[in-house]
Amino acid sequence: MPRAFAPTVPLPDQRFRPPMTEQRPSREEAMEAVRTLIRWAGDDPTREGLLGTPDRVVRSYGEFFSGYGEDPVALLQRTFAETNGYDEIVALRDIRFESHCEHHIAPIIGKVHVAYLPNKRVVGISKLARLVEVYAKRLQIQEKMTAQIANTLDEVLQPKGVAVVIEAAHQCMTTRGVHKPGVTMVTSRMLGAFREDPLSRREVLAMIGTPGGAKLDNV
Repeated sequence: MPRAFAPTVPLPDQRFRPPMTEQRPSREEAMEAVRTLIRWAGDDPTREGLLGTPDRVVRSYGEFFSGYGEDPVALLQRTFAETNGYDEIVALRDIRFESHCEHHIAPIIGKVHVAYLPNKRVVGISKLARLVEVYAKRLQIQEKMTAQIANTLDEVLQPKGVAVVIEAAHQCMTTRGVHKPGVTMVTSRMLGAFREDPLSRREVLAMIGTPGGAKLDNV
């Protein structure tokens, strides 16, 4: 018997956290914080070249972290049963993403490969890319983001298997700290058939490609 669909309410891991209201600083407070950081860096926020910087930074943050205002579970609610019996792997490769490290707020840039083994129903492929985007547009660590994408797909679609592989470069270690450019971090999460059946696992990895085998351009 197919499992019932998971509820659309937020789960205990707070995958969907609506924007803060009372606790959230005002726009002007956020801009003043940017001015403080400019002064701390050793420059003058009142000089001509920096006058508009606080406003631009605050607007950028609105884009960088827009994922906090979206519900990833709701994205996957519309599914399709008219597949003519299709029951093989569905994979979406090379979904480019841009996120930010929660330790240094430095960019993480890379690619996500997502695959699932349908259980009678499929979801629009754009929703898979949107799901990646929702989690990427938050302060992140790559390991957590990998698990969040896979777990959400598994809980909402309830397929026979889920596979998520992420390859990314972290500027918190390429432009600061150890200064090691050209390093790619690879994480994966396999659930259901892809975790339990070695043949299914090899098949999905063959479709996705060899993790770490491709260069990440413009990182």
